[in-house]
Order: sequence, then structure tokens, then C-alpha cells
Amino acid sequence: MTEYTVFIDRDGVINHDSDAYIKHPDEFHFISKSPEAVALLSAGGFQVILITNQSAVGRGMISESTLDAILKKMILGVEQAGGRIKDIFFCPHTPDQGCDCRKPEPGMILQAMKRHNIDLKKAFMIGDSAKDIECGKNAGCAQTILVKTGNGKKALVALTEKGIAPDFIAKDLYEAACWITANFPFDNTDS
Repeated sequence: MTEYTVFIDRDGVINHDSDAYIKHPDEFHFISKSPEAVALLSAGGFQVILITNQSAVGRGMISESTLDAILKKMILGVEQAGGRIKDIFFCPHTPDQGCDCRKPEPGMILQAMKRHNIDLKKAFMIGDSAKDIECGKNAGCAQTILVKTGNGKKALVALTEKGIAPDFIAKDLYEAACWITANFPFDNTDS
């Protein structure tokens, strides 16, 4: 069976971002139709994996248990819409720590690839920042999709300056999910 994987960034893609960081579950608010987007991907046979930089942990602004509570709120909202997030990978490090997991480095995607035996030629990376698109390309994902929510408009300028182009630009996560499911229909006849 062919299994496609969709890696999705969190802040600015699934939920509204904040320059002050999301530090409490009460500050987590879904972008319109993002839970339904994950449900559409899940129904289409795609496994969805969250890939997110969370330097608020490394900066001491939130604890891992608070991050866990925020993620549980997100998972519950996605499940209530009929979607499923198979796994979550987060980088707690600050930009100056030089880790290999903080996007644009591909570490989190490579960890997911090993854990879930993912074929990156059948993988998508959806994000709202230049780092997300670069991460997807650095990891070898087949498709990268930039959404215009969050930092998407600034990211497009930054990517253009670097000579990097996403494979598709979507208004939001729901439009990205519609594009993926229309262009890469699930085929359960492959082995």
C-alpha cells in the first residue's frame, strides 16, 4: 500500500501565530478550517505528522508540560473534526543552539522518516515560513507547499530572494489539503 505523508507546521498554519509565542492552551486558536483540512487529508489516506519549532521551551517561556497541554488541545480539535495527527515532532532549541532539528534543518523530518519508515518521495511539507519550505527541500520531500496564513506573505519574499520556490502556494491549510487530495489521490492497490 502506498502511504503518503504530509508534514505540517503548527503556528501560522494550523493555529493563529503570535509574536509573543503561544504560551498557554487558552492562547491556541485554530485558523478557520484547519481541523477540517487535517480531516480531509486523513480521509484521503494521508498520514499527517506535525513538525514544529518551539523555541519558547528553550527560552524558558513555557515548560514541556505546558506545550503538551497546548498540543493536546490541538489534537482534540482535529479529532473532533474527524482528523488524525499520527505523530508530533518539536524542536525546543533556540536558533543559536546549533541543533540539527530546528527548521530549516531537516532533523525532525528525518527522525519521523526513521520512526515511521516514510518514503520522502511520497511526502509533502506544508508551512508558512521560508524555514518550513527550506526544511522540506533539505529533507528531500517531494512537494513543498507555502500557505499565505501566518508569515506566508513574508516567506514568499524571503524565498524569492533566495531563489527557492515552493511547489504550490495555497491560501490556507484547507486549500493545500484540497490540492493534495485532488492531485495525489490515495491508491490502495499499490503494495
